[in-house]
Amino acid sequence: MTYEHIEVKPIAGALGAEIEGVDLSEDIGNAVFSEIQQALHENLVIFFRDQDLTPDEHKDFGRRFGTLNIHPQYVPLDGHPEILPVLKEPEDTLNIGASWHTDVSFLEQPSMGSILYAHEVPRAGGDTMFANQYLAYESLSEGMREMLADMTAVHSDRVLSNPSSAANRNEGRSTLIREEAMTDEEIVNEHPIVRTHVETGRKCLYVNRAFTTRFSGMTEEESKPLLEFLYAHAARPEFTCRFRWEKHSVAFWDNRCTQHYALNDYPGQRRAMHRVTVNGERPV
Repeated sequence: MTYEHIEVKPIAGALGAEIEGVDLSEDIGNAVFSEIQQALHENLVIFFRDQDLTPDEHKDFGRRFGTLNIHPQYVPLDGHPEILPVLKEPEDTLNIGASWHTDVSFLEQPSMGSILYAHEVPRAGGDTMFANQYLAYESLSEGMREMLADMTAVHSDRVLSNPSSAANRNEGRSTLIREEAMTDEEIVNEHPIVRTHVETGRKCLYVNRAFTTRFSGMTEEESKPLLEFLYAHAARPEFTCRFRWEKHSVAFWDNRCTQHYALNDYPGQRRAMHRVTVNGERPV
């Protein structure tokens, strides 16, 4: 596509591009919106530098793409239930998001995309990696694609909210789970292992280590060998890009066809982000 209102600069061969020429704090208008949407579809994750956003402006940008999610477990930003603080304090040893995953895949209608805004970043470290799940699917053998075609998998939130699992979840104490969300009752939904993107029509792999627990109709023990293969395959280096954060950077990724991983390599430093998540549709 030829862009007339924005400049799109790819950062890796697999996915990812930096977008220049737009101020997200302003009303971007339909023409710019259309080009940003197209850039997202072509690059799967897009990045903006030097953005000065208030919480309301952050939400306004997200709402251009759909309704906003209120996370069922995490404590939101005070006065802004649609904004999730993603915080690691210097004394924390673990961080949120330190495994390959796609956001809230355990919901009946998982997220369309997430928009993360950097308020404070480490001097070095704290990058986020992204993986292209179109490529993950397309690089599977024909036999594997045929086997997975009609299979579904179970996605659960238990790693976040189940009391017996929560102690082991991979995040720091600065990211809080709401007390009322701590329950033995899991949010569980089944989704296709191979989903078709509703806007691009392309097929992609849709399982992730954080929330996919087993194949439908199988036990977790039976499912584990193949799931472990798919988890590792989905994050092969040639499918990935890596984004180095700066203060006031924005990352906007499509949760339907990517996974991401927040690196925890900045001990003793603070990292503070705000995340808005756009609701999506039931995977097909």
